[in-house]
Amino acid sequence: MALRVFVTGPAGVGKTTLVERVAKEVDRWGYLVGGMITKEVRRNGRRVGFRIKALDTGEEGTLASLRGTSHLPGVPFGRYIIHVDELERVGVSAIRRALVEADLIVIDEIGPMEYKSDEFVKAVGEVLKSEKPLLAVVHRKMADRFRPLGKTHVLSVENRNREFGVILDEIMKELKS
Repeated sequence: MALRVFVTGPAGVGKTTLVERVAKEVDRWGYLVGGMITKEVRRNGRRVGFRIKALDTGEEGTLASLRGTSHLPGVPFGRYIIHVDELERVGVSAIRRALVEADLIVIDEIGPMEYKSDEFVKAVGEVLKSEKPLLAVVHRKMADRFRPLGKTHVLSVENRNREFGVILDEIMKELKS
C-alpha cells in the first residue's frame, strides 16, 4: 500500500509551512512534487480569504473570499464564498496532473471548504486509490475520517519542527525504495 501521510492540528500551527518545507526538500532531492497548496490571504492583519497554488506550474486561484468582497461566483460557506470553479481550475487540475506526473502528491488542504467541489472529492478519491505517496493537510474536523487511511501527525507549536523531520524521513524512505 502506498504511503499516506496526513497532517492536522489547530489553525495557525504551521501545517502548510511544514508541507511546503517537505515539498521543497523532496524537490531538492530531484523528485517531482505535484498537487496544491492553500494560503491565507490577510489584509490589515485580518484573514479575508484563501488562495490556491499549483505546485508544478505555480498557477494561482482564489479558493475563498469574504462575502461581498469578490466578483467571482461561488457557494456561500460561513462568512466566505467558496469559488468552486477556481478550486477545480487550479487545485483539481494540479492534483490530476500529479497523479500522472509526480513522485509525491501534496494536497493542502482537505477540508469542508474544498468538499464543496464534487470534482475535488473525486480527485482525492483517485489519489487514495493510486500507488503514489500522498502528503495531505486534513482539516481538524475531518481528521478522524482520514485516520484509518494512513499515518496522521497532529501538529503543535512544540512538535512541529520534530514532526517535519519525521515526515520528511518517512517520505524520503518511501521515494527511495
